[in-house]
Amino acid sequence: MQLTLAISPCPNDTFIFDALLHNKVDTEGIIFNLVFADVEQLNEAAFQQQYDITKLSYAAFPHVSEYYALLHSGSALGNNCGPLLIGRNILSDNEITEASICIPGKYTTANLLFSLRYPDARNKTSVLFSDIENKILDGTFDTGVIIHENRFTFEQKGLKKIVDLGEFWEQTYHAPIPLGGIAIKRRIAGELQTAVERIIKKSIEFAFENPQSSSEFVQEHSQEMSEEVCRRHIELYVNKYSVKLGDEGKAAVNMLYKIAAEKKIIPAISKPIFIE
Repeated sequence: MQLTLAISPCPNDTFIFDALLHNKVDTEGIIFNLVFADVEQLNEAAFQQQYDITKLSYAAFPHVSEYYALLHSGSALGNNCGPLLIGRNILSDNEITEASICIPGKYTTANLLFSLRYPDARNKTSVLFSDIENKILDGTFDTGVIIHENRFTFEQKGLKKIVDLGEFWEQTYHAPIPLGGIAIKRRIAGELQTAVERIIKKSIEFAFENPQSSSEFVQEHSQEMSEEVCRRHIELYVNKYSVKLGDEGKAAVNMLYKIAAEKKIIPAISKPIFIE
């Protein structure tokens, strides 16, 4: 059995999937055909149902929930790991409402969280996440929402944190921050869905037990990040919820969808969110 697997080249994903992709754990006869793409490209590909299994933003999932279900393993969800709103200067809420803002994609969870915090801000433009710092520095935009490793580099470039959107979520809703999850096509048989989830869980557990085993694969796709930044990136985004969401993780995802649907930011979901 062959299945397409689409993930980002970011260290958290390569760390999670290294063992699965390189036969360090039993893949139960499943061959995973790997595709790399930026998170918003993954979201857009999911709209076209391009891949059997795909990483995607939790904010994008409601738009494809008719065709995909979420797995319990492989997620980026946690505490103190949310997107940041940054700028050359600290701006007031009123100034942000009128400012030009770059976001890492319309369907990213970063944009969803920004929309919850600043519902009246409309002047938003999607930019590749790795370009956001420079677009603010060169004056193209007044402010921007950063994700991934940029949270480790923006201060070195002279930029300032305006709001921690993850902190806003945690303080307001008292739940961990759901950022990205792993979705699988609903048309895939239930026992195969369960097998994929089981293999991903084994891959993460292997990565935690053998943290150096994935270093070459992580570094190869890290887009010239230093080993230190890669390490911090993995520590920030891969945790117990990645192994298995559990009741607390699933409750956080359900809360995100309930609140965002009530505010008309995302469509309501009619089908079961997670595989059985």
